[in-house]
Amino acid sequence: MAYILITITCNSGGGQPVSLANIKAVAKIARKYKKLLFINAARFAENAYFIKQREPGCAHKTIRQIVRETFAEVDGCTMSAKKDALVNMGSFIGLKDKNLYQKLVPLCVLLEGFPTYGGMNGRDMEAIAIGLNEVVDENYLRYRINQVAYLGEGFRKAGLPVLVPYGGHAIYIDALKFLSHIKREHFPGHTLTIELYIEGGIRAVEIGTVLSGRDPDTHQNIYSKLELVRMAIPRRVYMKEHMDYVIECANKIWLRRKKVRGVKFLFESPIMRHFQSTFARI
Repeated sequence: MAYILITITCNSGGGQPVSLANIKAVAKIARKYKKLLFINAARFAENAYFIKQREPGCAHKTIRQIVRETFAEVDGCTMSAKKDALVNMGSFIGLKDKNLYQKLVPLCVLLEGFPTYGGMNGRDMEAIAIGLNEVVDENYLRYRINQVAYLGEGFRKAGLPVLVPYGGHAIYIDALKFLSHIKREHFPGHTLTIELYIEGGIRAVEIGTVLSGRDPDTHQNIYSKLELVRMAIPRRVYMKEHMDYVIECANKIWLRRKKVRGVKFLFESPIMRHFQSTFARI
């Protein structure tokens, strides 16, 4: 069954939001061609906050109103609840159509367990329900997104090349500019994630050539142009002093960047190489 999926916000594109106007335009196309429209809703609340801040005609709306307006346009959603539902584990598929629900339930029996006792337990489902209510609080969202911007501004003041405007959950370092002496085939993005961990125990992730699973010279895709390092910030965990530490560590690597060597595969996983491969220094 063919369907359309909109990811809000777009993780691979720097955490950028999707406008309400864009969502409505895609919904119109989906209805025209009788295709289902789903939202990857992992960061739906952050997306709504950006809509309120940036989209003309939305400043007077509450976050809840924008969320309702967003989901009114779609047939369902997928949700990784570890993001905007503010829990440590859990996920769900939200559907409006009962017939579609009945088609998907047998797959849950095969992969998760029987609907009455498989999947998440009652405590986790209750935590998700509470998190979904708390996350649409504008004060929380303002603090969350301003914390991300603080990290981004700290990087920029130190001279580090970062993607702007900032996203809602992460700062993205431009690894091609940061490690401009390292060739794409030696994976500058993944190299920088290694350096961050060695320098300060900081976990980041490459969004680029390794993630795409393709060689940049033979496949034209978004990753042939972008080689990013995502610095995602867990919600309700870190304070300003932690951000200052990350800025300090990244700046140390920046100052010695010309000495950093790229990496090559020791083992290249045939599938999902982003998670399973191992590397060695060039």
